[in-house]
Amino acid sequence: MRPNMSRSARFLASASLLAVIAAAAAGCQTIAPTADMTGTLPSATAAAATGSSDAAWRRDLDVYGAQYHADPTKVDVALHYAQALRATAQRAQAVAVLERLSMQNPNNKSVLGEYGRALADAGDYEQALDVLGRAHSPDQPDWHILSAQGAVLDQLGRHAEAQQYYQTALKIVPNEPTVLSNLGLSYALSKDLPNAEATLRRAAEHRPVDPRVRQNLALVIGLQGRFAEAEQIAGADLPPDQAAANVAYLRKMVARNNDPHKPKPVARVAGGTS
Repeated sequence: MRPNMSRSARFLASASLLAVIAAAAAGCQTIAPTADMTGTLPSATAAAATGSSDAAWRRDLDVYGAQYHADPTKVDVALHYAQALRATAQRAQAVAVLERLSMQNPNNKSVLGEYGRALADAGDYEQALDVLGRAHSPDQPDWHILSAQGAVLDQLGRHAEAQQYYQTALKIVPNEPTVLSNLGLSYALSKDLPNAEATLRRAAEHRPVDPRVRQNLALVIGLQGRFAEAEQIAGADLPPDQAAANVAYLRKMVARNNDPHKPKPVARVAGGTS
């Protein structure tokens, strides 16, 4: 029986899959693991990671927004407000809130971590790396931050460095599925598909399986030409017509990528933008 998934969750899985397909098959370096939760588009990472509905995030936006504007110095309130802003794709405002908060609390690791993730959401990867580097220390490493640093490096196309950060994180939390999935996508973006598949299979062994992990696994299997298997895996979470459409698009892109006489397809995301 297919697990219940909201319409937005199905879109996230589908959009994530096609975005990374476009990047990997067309040789593009613009889509990579995310600083929050692997396999989702940056605009939806916070909401997807916690499973909250859009309506719940809108309520948080109202509640914490009012509290924040009454007193912007309260750290917990500002963090919740920024999280709600990110979850509703208000990236620039989230960065502004967290920038102010970080200036007021320059040594608060939690604030710096959230600020770094928000910067990554907004596409300011170099500054995100700087801030995330201050969000923990070598003697007290934080695997969440290590994974986020790896994700930012992947966004910059520095995949070998990114993989070192993921491996360091895995020394702290062996077999953590979110880190494994980011590592698997990093391997895919560096065109090491066998390692990508093996790593994503490890991530998918954990129960319950995050649908995005399974969609990423379907991606790398499809990129290796095993389209029927990819469609079967994708169909565990997506409606049959959507799974078939994803794999059909993948098949088309792989065929074009392998034919030097055909123009490469433009990277796109079906169904929406990030």
